[in-house]
Amino acid sequence: MSLSNSRQKSGLTGTSATAVSSSWRSKLQMIVVLFKLRIVFLLLMAATGGAFIAAKGWPGLGNLLLLWLTGGMAAAGSSALNQYWERDSDSNMGRTQQRPLVTGEISQPHWVPLVGVALVLLPSLAVLPFNLALTFFLLLGAVIYVGIYTIWLKPRTLLNIVIGGAAGSAAVLSGSAAVGNWSSTGALVLSLLLFLWTPFHFWSLALLYRDDYARSDVPMLPVHTTPRQAAWWVMSHTLPTGLGGLLLVLLPSLGWVYLIPVVWVTFDLIWRNIRLIRNPSAQNAKALFMSSNIYLLVLLLAICAGTVATSISG
Repeated sequence: MSLSNSRQKSGLTGTSATAVSSSWRSKLQMIVVLFKLRIVFLLLMAATGGAFIAAKGWPGLGNLLLLWLTGGMAAAGSSALNQYWERDSDSNMGRTQQRPLVTGEISQPHWVPLVGVALVLLPSLAVLPFNLALTFFLLLGAVIYVGIYTIWLKPRTLLNIVIGGAAGSAAVLSGSAAVGNWSSTGALVLSLLLFLWTPFHFWSLALLYRDDYARSDVPMLPVHTTPRQAAWWVMSHTLPTGLGGLLLVLLPSLGWVYLIPVVWVTFDLIWRNIRLIRNPSAQNAKALFMSSNIYLLVLLLAICAGTVATSISG
């Protein structure tokens, strides 16, 4: 074989490998977007926080694996159903125009709702014989997010996300149900915090993409108020969320390990909301949106660390 032929074949092989790698990356990206795996991660963190706070310490690896598997499947299925239902309105928004059901990357979308329903029902029914409460909260979260929020409230009312926030509450209670203590005081308070957190988290995002929501004719609150009024609405949920997070330290299962990082992120959250009220710019709206994500993540990690530290020291 000549040297030139060898080089040509080597070049073709390299091109094929690159094409295969690119194809896999594209498919992986499609899965991440279609099933909203970033949001699924936050919901699983909320569920994990619910498990730790209900168990007052380490909830057990078996319980966590069960929770992550069932909760992850149900949340991913609900997200796919949400995108299938909203594929037409998503085409009118710059933020969502690259979703695979909009771009045509999924050319035959009829399988999406089938997979979505299966991902919700299979784990819920699988745990039914031995954990009825976990089944209930997995299904409740899906019903709230898909049925109540996506289909019923979102196209009809400015306050859609206020009720939709209960889906996050259901995630927390699925965590406490996984350890057999769904009605734990700490888990109930944490579920209330998720209910309060969701609107200001989403409204800050809606402020950032205010024109997009106006074009899509979705009645998000920041579209129908002035930006400054919307910033005050955000604060009406930021303050009680921050206060509730600080008051959680009164639980005997939490302590200084929990309180110190939560004080810091609470101060940062409220300060960024004040800046948004003073200057309701896109930059400040984005900063508050990012801060809300950091706040929740730090709060949940602090709950996990705080409960374990208290159980060990106790």
